[in-house]
Amino acid sequence: MRREVDTLNERLAAEGQAIDGAELSKGQLKTKASHSTSQLSQKLKTTYKASTSKIVSSFKTTTSRAVCQLVKEYIGHRDGIWDVGVARTQPVVLGTASADHTALLWSIETGRSLVKYTGHVGSVNSIKFHPSEQLALTASGDQTAHIWRYAVQLPTPQPVADTSQQMCGEDEVECSDKDEPDVDGDVSSDCPTIRSPLTSLKSHQGVVIAADWLVGGKQVVTASWDRSANLYDVETSELVHSLTGHDQELTHCCTHPTQRLVVTSSRDTTFRLWDFRDPSIHSVNVFQGHTDTVTSAVFTVGDNVVSGSDDRTVKVWDLKNMRSPIATIRTDSAINRINICVGQKIIALPHDNRQVRLFDMSGVRLARLPRSSRQGHRRMVCCSAWSEDHPVCNLFTCGFDRQAIGWSINIPALLQEK
Repeated sequence: MRREVDTLNERLAAEGQAIDGAELSKGQLKTKASHSTSQLSQKLKTTYKASTSKIVSSFKTTTSRAVCQLVKEYIGHRDGIWDVGVARTQPVVLGTASADHTALLWSIETGRSLVKYTGHVGSVNSIKFHPSEQLALTASGDQTAHIWRYAVQLPTPQPVADTSQQMCGEDEVECSDKDEPDVDGDVSSDCPTIRSPLTSLKSHQGVVIAADWLVGGKQVVTASWDRSANLYDVETSELVHSLTGHDQELTHCCTHPTQRLVVTSSRDTTFRLWDFRDPSIHSVNVFQGHTDTVTSAVFTVGDNVVSGSDDRTVKVWDLKNMRSPIATIRTDSAINRINICVGQKIIALPHDNRQVRLFDMSGVRLARLPRSSRQGHRRMVCCSAWSEDHPVCNLFTCGFDRQAIGWSINIPALLQEK
């Protein structure tokens, strides 16, 4: 950029004009490249001089921006990936759920697939790991949810590919179809395959779009396009409760990490909180704050729920006061399955427009993950998942470019406090 500035300075020298590097962004230089010298000179006088302080301040803030580094790509699915999750027990593995009717478990460090699950006959729409055992819960378009056991042995870690650190910035490079990962060769074909579940949950009359474990792992909840959510006993596979009330298809369900609470999201523009802490009372609260499909709603450790919607907003709610959100994040694209970094209270927003943005709980934007012709997602980003304690990757994303990506996110404390 400095070279471009110097070149323009030489062109403008005859008119006594000089451009300071802090006054003209790289994008503006490209936009103005075809203009005549006199047009550039006049534009500098009327426009850039007036906004110098604002542009200069934006240059200064880059020194404390978040550092977002792409660490590993997980390529092996033959169709889009709907969901991504991280195991909560050792060994820590990555799980992906795909429209290709399979779920895959991956070595986070090496990027190699470890286990393929092929028990479903429809799209696998979500994957969640048991809190203390090597069990996975998957939901599918075949109207079932499956619980299956896995046993993995992690391969010896290989040196991580050299990927230079990238500041989370605003520059974008549009990508063509030829930039999509080449998965004509099924790299997951040589890993062990699990073909049948321990338990199949079959009470729904429509697509099961999501499922999750309740705290303790003895019960699971499923969300379906049949407008209901079901609560099951894991040991007996019996239906314990059918949660009805939504007016349209459900899109997601999530359980509280420490309490017997469930939140369900729906195309009816609402999400509902279900309380199972008292066995005799199953109270429900309805949150009405969005104007389009609520694509997901997730708990924090405390008393907050964060919801994302196709109306291009994310809202932070206090469970003790459901009348209005305590923070609203407005974006430029529909938002898919969000996830929260509990320790740092950071929300990861995957978008339809292939972007992934990071915000704090008060609605302040912290960063945007890099996206270019060489790295980042090439299609809609469907889901995000944090793994706060992992030494290699602490954020994972997946999308319809058929890949999952592991990121190393470093948010300076100073930036979070702003």
